[in-house]
Amino acid sequence: MIYIETRLKTALKEGLNTLYGLENLADKQLQINQTPKNFEGQLSVLVFPFVRAARKKPEQVAEEVGQYLLENCPEVAAFNVAKGFCNLEIADLYWQELLADLLRNPNYGQGARKESEILVEYSSPNTNKPLHLGHVRNNLLGYSTAELLKFAGYSVKKVQIINDRGIHICKSMLAWQLFGEGETPESSGLKGDHLVGKYYVRFEQAFQAEYKIWQATEAGQAVFAAFLADEKKYKKAVKELTKKSKDKKTAPTEEALQAYFFKSVYKNSYFNQSSELGQKAKAMLQAWEAGDAEVQALWEKMNNWVYAGFASTYKRMGVDFDKNYYESNTYLKGKELVENNLKSDSPIFFKKDDGSTWIDLTDAKLDQKAVLRKDGTSMYITQDMGTALLRYEDYKMDRMVYVVGNEQEYHFQVLFEILNRLGQPYAKNCHHLSYGMVELPEGKMKSREGTVVDADDLMQTLIDEVAKASNERDMLSALPLAEQKEIHEAVALGALKFFILKVEPRKGMLFDPKESIDLQGQTGPYIQNAFVRCQSVQRAFAEKNFSKTTYAEHKLEPIERELLLNIELFPNLVQRAAEQYNPAEIANYLYQLAKTYHQFWNIVKILDADAPQASSFRLDLSQAVAQVIAQAGAILGMKMPSRM
Repeated sequence: MIYIETRLKTALKEGLNTLYGLENLADKQLQINQTPKNFEGQLSVLVFPFVRAARKKPEQVAEEVGQYLLENCPEVAAFNVAKGFCNLEIADLYWQELLADLLRNPNYGQGARKESEILVEYSSPNTNKPLHLGHVRNNLLGYSTAELLKFAGYSVKKVQIINDRGIHICKSMLAWQLFGEGETPESSGLKGDHLVGKYYVRFEQAFQAEYKIWQATEAGQAVFAAFLADEKKYKKAVKELTKKSKDKKTAPTEEALQAYFFKSVYKNSYFNQSSELGQKAKAMLQAWEAGDAEVQALWEKMNNWVYAGFASTYKRMGVDFDKNYYESNTYLKGKELVENNLKSDSPIFFKKDDGSTWIDLTDAKLDQKAVLRKDGTSMYITQDMGTALLRYEDYKMDRMVYVVGNEQEYHFQVLFEILNRLGQPYAKNCHHLSYGMVELPEGKMKSREGTVVDADDLMQTLIDEVAKASNERDMLSALPLAEQKEIHEAVALGALKFFILKVEPRKGMLFDPKESIDLQGQTGPYIQNAFVRCQSVQRAFAEKNFSKTTYAEHKLEPIERELLLNIELFPNLVQRAAEQYNPAEIANYLYQLAKTYHQFWNIVKILDADAPQASSFRLDLSQAVAQVIAQAGAILGMKMPSRM
């Protein structure tokens, strides 16, 4: 079907050519928007861009354009002029055609198939702890972006890189060796990822205890004294502490400086140079890299515990992947790429005197970047280079979307520039879908101290809260217990997904669990309730054995036109949101559609309308709204229960 905006733009081009001799106008030069609610009409044409060519006042141009469209575009039933806009009333016949088309087309809004392969990377967790609230935003954003691109017509593959090696993994392994006493997920009753995360926290606790003792030693105090004697470092610390202090005039005490130094300045140096636990963890990493059988077996066992835990979390969250990549399999690929380039006739990398390997990106307004350490080991950037190469070998993708937090923006600028200089064909079409931090009302999340908000706990808490509220209202008690639980989970996870995805990705956000499950307001349950109302209409008509009639003579109410206009906007919105990698557009569209349907529900009679044509029309309209809510909700990963 050719939708109204396309029809209007075609007629508008012809009209502007006929009236003012304007030829070859591009679609982007023609602005057709939804008419504001305080004006009559559904769509408005902005005429200011054509005033100079017409040599007439805006009001006169709007009047002439409106008259031309009224006479030459059968979809236009009337028009009015206001403040340089030509507001158009769309004919009821068009809206009825749209409704009939939608009901015949279960894929309404879906884009035409595009010859383009897009990879979307998301989640990409470490195997030393369970997924947390930050991962939830990442997974929901990545999954919904992939589903949005699919719905828009692209071929999409969902991938993740699992960070399954490195010193952070060895910390959990070492702590389990030292303190675990053979504990397993089965013996502890813990999910595997939670059990491994427990030992990551246990390592940090043991390390902090060791570090605290060392700070009071002669060696620790000597290091602190050297720090105080370094004027540059001292001034920087004073500046940082003063910046954080409420009292901007009083200099920080030596006690405050010492706490800052040992926490923020020297901790990593202590771990690498002096810590007994640090040396053991590094020795374990070296043994793993050397292929030590015992260490490899422990690594495989604990990682498998984590993978089982992740799989359970992903399943409940409703996200999936077409392929998993593992850092343990890819980290050498980037190193090989760099070493081969160094041997080429035109290398883009160079070695420094200490043996480390770098690339100079200053001409791209970036810095020099290390890609191999002096001992030849790879960096994160090198591993990402190798993983990108493997993915291209697997999929020959045209575009690659990385869903990663905004703290990594510089990293991806560097990565994309390096891939471009290496001549990778997809490099110019790499995109970093950057997103802000998620916080709870209690504050930011941390993982080493064991105060992280686990994804599993968060989902279960929401499900419990929804179940409690549902039981208090006693709306589902007639249903089997299993069906009640299914509805509770759909509502809770719908609440979580909508609340997170309605926020523009680049913005930080505060996740309020209580607010997210509210039936009123901009929430998932509010949208699901609109779908439930649509379904209840279908059930009510079926119970009454209502026989539908044709409704060509039905005169639409303003709220019915508004609903159909919202539905009409869906296909173009999908394309726009997909090109922007922005599921928030879909979430906010869903809210507007649900809000309009709730208004419709309260304004008009449906089953008991004054005429059978009106009831028939509203029955079909409710079915159409349910269809679009379900389609848009599926893009966000939301399930729509038929009852709540």
